[in-house]
Amino acid sequence: MKKAAILVVDDDQDLLTAVRILLKPKVGHVQVEPNPENLIGHLDKMAYDLVLLDMNFKSTINTGNEGLFWLSRIKEKYPAIRVIMITAYGAVDLAVKSLKQGASDFVVKPWVNEQLLTTISSTLSENKNQEKKLKNDFLSGNGAPDIIGQSVIMDELQYKLEKIAPTDANILILGENGTGKDLIAQAIQKRSLRSHEVYVKVDVGSLTESLFESELFGYKKGAFTDAREDRQGRFEAAHGGTLFLDEIGNISLQQQAKLLTVLQNRYVTPLGSHQMIPVDIRLITATNATLKVLADENRFRKDLIYRINTVEIQVPPLRQRGQDVQLLAEYFLGLYAKKYNKRIDGFESDALKKLFAYHFPGNVRELQYSIERAVIMADEVSITGNDIFFSPIEQLPEEKPLDVSISGSNLEELERKAIKAAIERFNGNISKAAKELGLTRAALYRRLEKYDI
Repeated sequence: MKKAAILVVDDDQDLLTAVRILLKPKVGHVQVEPNPENLIGHLDKMAYDLVLLDMNFKSTINTGNEGLFWLSRIKEKYPAIRVIMITAYGAVDLAVKSLKQGASDFVVKPWVNEQLLTTISSTLSENKNQEKKLKNDFLSGNGAPDIIGQSVIMDELQYKLEKIAPTDANILILGENGTGKDLIAQAIQKRSLRSHEVYVKVDVGSLTESLFESELFGYKKGAFTDAREDRQGRFEAAHGGTLFLDEIGNISLQQQAKLLTVLQNRYVTPLGSHQMIPVDIRLITATNATLKVLADENRFRKDLIYRINTVEIQVPPLRQRGQDVQLLAEYFLGLYAKKYNKRIDGFESDALKKLFAYHFPGNVRELQYSIERAVIMADEVSITGNDIFFSPIEQLPEEKPLDVSISGSNLEELERKAIKAAIERFNGNISKAAKELGLTRAALYRRLEKYDI
């Protein structure tokens, strides 16, 4: 209770003053608000553990309906927040109605201070026990934790996962870097009919042209210089289970053609072999590119998009997930406190304010690294605002777009300029420049020689 943040909403100024005086020495932060129209704004700005909400805000209306309306608004946007209703009318039917709509408890005015404190303490304890259970559930899973989130947007995502996971439909996961696309893929596999079968992940975006086929389709001994023994490809390794191809938006058109052939025919032919090996896989792919970008046929084949995108899932950025920031921060705090053997039991209110005020361009991954740093640097038994530091992506040197003017240029001159700009942009890194230009390394070297760059 000492670290709890409580919001009290009531149009009775005397009551607000009395509650603030009562609670201030007992909890970490007390915010009072006479106008319910400002209620959601307070919740957007700060993570509150509990809301004390009046049933009636208009002196001529004593039905409690206005309080029930604001209760539904709270639960719609922030379902994890506990709410205690305040009423001068202790009718059982009204109390039952508020509890059915998500309230944790109710108190009747005028109350005895000790009873109010007991009700608040009991509600906060239930909240803490729920958080501990949630955290233990996360930590008890094999490998990565399950999806962490109670925001409306994540509830919608969870609902969609429950619908599509038991099918064998190919799934394309879209989302910014750091949003947790890998975790979503694992959650789909866990909920699928293939949950007890093998799960194979491949970062196809990092595979070179020469490695793409050998990694995905396998090879026979002697197929190339270093092929000293037969090797099974990732498709064959995933037979009967789930294959997750990450960064699918970064593969070349040539690689896309080879992948499409396998997905259409459902068999692979290892390098150095003429034997066609049937494969039965559930395919999940992911990319940080948008569908609009993928729809550009100069970059991605539309027939491959149709093949991999039976159902698409959009993973929301952290800045759209509201109080999930605190849930995730609590999870990472427990994880790293255990890892570094430090006794840290929570966040001070200034730390939570700092977390909620930040927009997290690096999403969940940035939050994770920020909490790990905070745990390492913390000297107290709780994380303070001074322990938390951010390294926003916007502060990194901005990559300049390729500046290629086509005015008065023939095609060869245009190509020469594009190659030169790519080489300069990536400081002479041929692999990155080639990927940017959609060329193989060998093709880029030939053009460098051709244009004497």
